Amino acid sequence: YPLHYTVIMNPRLCGLLVLVSWIMCILNSLLQSLMMLRLSFCTHFQIPHFFCELNQMIQLACSDTFLNNLVMYFAAVLLAGGPFIGILYSYSKIVSSILGISSAQGKYKAFS
Repeated sequence: YPLHYTVIMNPRLCGLLVLVSWIMCILNSLLQSLMMLRLSFCTHFQIPHFFCELNQMIQLACSDTFLNNLVMYFAAVLLAGGPFIGILYSYSKIVSSILGISSAQGKYKAFS
């Protein structure tokens, strides 16, 4: 029911969506941190940054980083592509619902 947004989006559902977003971020950070633990680093490297970005840390590793790169890119595609596909699906349902309105005045009012 894409046109019933104000009825469906109550404070409880909004809080649940925020909670799921936080949990996904925490799980992604935990996964990336655990994947970094399996790497070995050479002792002669010094990190010139206060904040150690994941990609920079992987480049400093002396061991094979193929699995880390694979997991990092897969997580990026999943965490960015999933919501994007959901948004496209939602908008397609809204447009198809509006196009299902028989009167031209109703379509104009819904699109405006």
